[in-house]
Amino acid sequence: MLTEIKTERLLLRRLREADRENIVALQADPETNKFNVVPHTVEGARELYDAWMKQWAEHGFGYLTVSALAEPEVIVGFGGVRYHEWNGERVLNLAYRFWPFAWGKGYATEMAAAVVEWAEREIPDVPVIANIMASNKPSIRVAERLGFTVHTEEEYEGEPSLHLRR
Repeated sequence: MLTEIKTERLLLRRLREADRENIVALQADPETNKFNVVPHTVEGARELYDAWMKQWAEHGFGYLTVSALAEPEVIVGFGGVRYHEWNGERVLNLAYRFWPFAWGKGYATEMAAAVVEWAEREIPDVPVIANIMASNKPSIRVAERLGFTVHTEEEYEGEPSLHLRR
């Protein structure tokens, strides 16, 4: 079971019930939703958090909180992989979301690199994918830095969306 990952600058640890309000607020924050076609509501974010906790209970891994090693009590974001069905295929969906104060520091790339390395080592038979709105250039750059390339272009809620794979 995955409990935490340490990188050069970050501590990634499993979600806890005590993290709920912080992560729900981050998931529902308008600034962090600017690339979502349908922004998350607080209630919708709570439902997602429940699903993420269920993923942990059933599979022993999932999305992680992200903190700087120097300040482990301050959550700067969350991310990780979880099981997802994509066009009939079981995949590991890579996702990440950070508070605006943490943008531009390379945290998303550092977190995602560690998580993808873990997933490909521990669950090698399930591909890691990233579904990103075509307008979300910063998130696309993170995925590309990790070796992801566009596999397909599709529409999601009427907007162009990219499906990337390594």
